[in-house]
Amino acid sequence: MSAPLLALLDGSIVDVATPLIRADDLGVVRGDGVFDAMLVRRGVLGDTDAHLDRLARSAEILALPAPDRDGYRRAVDALVAAWDWDAAPEALARLVLTRGPEGGGDPTAYVLMLALSASVVAERTDGVRVLLLDRGFDGEVVAGMPWLLPGAKSLSYSINMAAKRHAHEHGADDVLFVAPSGRLLEGPTSTLVLDVDGELLTPEQDGILASITLEQLERGAPAAGLSVRHAPLTRDDLARARGAWLISSGRLAAAITSIDGAPYPASPLHETLFRILDV
Repeated sequence: MSAPLLALLDGSIVDVATPLIRADDLGVVRGDGVFDAMLVRRGVLGDTDAHLDRLARSAEILALPAPDRDGYRRAVDALVAAWDWDAAPEALARLVLTRGPEGGGDPTAYVLMLALSASVVAERTDGVRVLLLDRGFDGEVVAGMPWLLPGAKSLSYSINMAAKRHAHEHGADDVLFVAPSGRLLEGPTSTLVLDVDGELLTPEQDGILASITLEQLERGAPAAGLSVRHAPLTRDDLARARGAWLISSGRLAAAITSIDGAPYPASPLHETLFRILDV
């Protein structure tokens, strides 16, 4: 397994143990920053422009300076060139941008590359056991509250990670958030896709982070004779679906195998969806 690699936006590779962030960096003390993560497979980047676009959208939502797109490209290219692809054929490039020191100063920007974890790779084959958790608010409500940063991929990920820990502590692998109204939302790090009578349905995007993997699925579905539609999905849709997946940039896709401990069916479209996403 390859050790993590770190690159600055000038394209230089820095030892990952080298001090880089000040103790008063707002990304550390306040979670005041954004990130994006893209999968790199044997040196081949996927949807780089889309990830840079999403990083820029997140930065705009947090009123951060616009990311240096060319700098992030230099950093990613340097990491791809330095990575041992035989030792770790799949890696995540994590693009980070913080507001910088609390007293003022330049933003902190870098790219960290890590080997894709064995557990994530295994989920593609084994699927995921999911718990339904109440997120406490509806997506469309949050969409009208910009101070809650709807649609931003911010560094404030403690709630998402706490949800995943809760799942592990209760015999599951992941979580699907549900609004108080019963509307289905998203996972802590993933997007939901349902197979309902042969149509691929996904929750409406109000207050939900845009999924680049979902965009890939939407582009590829018509050639496979499928359609993808955004809909106001509820627990009832989950109950009547022929199967479901959690999709994300690193995981790509994992079939849901159980919900709240009850077995969940496998969709007859599983192999087709995997082909579209090149799983």
